[in-house]
Amino acid sequence: MPDSIVIQQPALPAQQLMVLHHGEGGSARHMEPLGRRLAAHFPQAFIVSVQAPYRYDAAAPQPADAEVGGQWYPTQDIDDDQHAAHVAQAVPAFVHNLRYWQTQSGVGPDATAIFGFAQGATMALEAAQVEPALAARIIVLSSRYAQLPVSAPEKTTLHFIHGKVDTVVHYRHCVAAAERLVGLGGDLTADVIPFLAHDVTDEVMDLVLERLTGHIPKHQWEEVQKAAAQQQGS
Repeated sequence: MPDSIVIQQPALPAQQLMVLHHGEGGSARHMEPLGRRLAAHFPQAFIVSVQAPYRYDAAAPQPADAEVGGQWYPTQDIDDDQHAAHVAQAVPAFVHNLRYWQTQSGVGPDATAIFGFAQGATMALEAAQVEPALAARIIVLSSRYAQLPVSAPEKTTLHFIHGKVDTVVHYRHCVAAAERLVGLGGDLTADVIPFLAHDVTDEVMDLVLERLTGHIPKHQWEEVQKAAAQQQGS
């Protein structure tokens, strides 16, 4: 996507890929602060903030030279069923774009982290339902599934962070997603932050870094336990 912003491209082959996706009405530059924080902690990561492909359909009329935000799919005057259908239609292009950045960076799914805010995170969640091996981690900021999942990606860790006073996407969606994924045996963390609205603040960025560096993926921990059990039995 031509308006996407490469925030960091290591001189040596990248060890990780971090792809950031903004919310409806936003742009790639709105995720730059998070990208810069990530770059400071992960110097060997290829980090890009992606621009949504469509013009924001709720934008008021603007002068011809004014910047208008983007969106991943239309959301105006639709119900939940239409919402899910619009997301499903947008998923193939979203997956194609992620594969493009994996090719550009030389990094595979097992070292890819997808970050999304609001609508951008909905795309990531639903894409992982279609392509379960899309990424190792998905960081979900102030967002929700279009429809609650029927399965949990086996080797993907999901990190949900949501504000308790978010008036755009209610935090109950975070709670419902966490409960469903736990029931499906998924690997996740879920944090609801008091007094946080629909925003990516310094507190949110601190927590993102804490979850990325402090949480051992479930499948890795299970592999270690299995190897230890086999060693003891030999």
